Amino acid sequence: MSTDSIEIAKTLYQQGQIAFENGQYREAVETLEKASALLSRNTRLGGEVQIWLATAYEAAGRLDDAIDLCEQLKRHPHAETSIQAKRLQYIWKAPKLNRPKEWMTEIPDFSRISDNDNKTKLVVNTNKSSGEPKKRPEPEEIDLSQVNTKDNSFIGVGLVVVALTVLYLVWLSF
Repeated sequence: MSTDSIEIAKTLYQQGQIAFENGQYREAVETLEKASALLSRNTRLGGEVQIWLATAYEAAGRLDDAIDLCEQLKRHPHAETSIQAKRLQYIWKAPKLNRPKEWMTEIPDFSRISDNDNKTKLVVNTNKSSGEPKKRPEPEEIDLSQVNTKDNSFIGVGLVVVALTVLYLVWLSF
């Protein structure tokens, strides 16, 4: 494996990551496949590229390819790659749970509405001719006879616990 091919593979790997992070999954798959072809699969970098490739497969809707690649990567000599492959495959093979319809929020499709139809106008009343400042509502009066002023001894208990802890630590230091 030449140094030039490793550098090209690193560049392709970075481009694949950027494409993936930008939501361009098909491009990410193509770029990561090229990077993977230039690297030895049993190296740490080769494993990283293949993990990203498996993730890109899943994001591009190629779940079977992602699971198959993870099956191969579970036997990878680099421990971190093997662990990641096992975790990803576990997640992807997990049964899909049905969500109740009331948990879902439906986003309306506004693509059929033209720009000029049914525009809503917002009218703000900026009439300040009255000259009177707005009055703030007065706070509600509190009946102090209803307020619980009894001490719950939390501070006292806390101080005793802290003091005992400090004394114990001092005793241990001798």
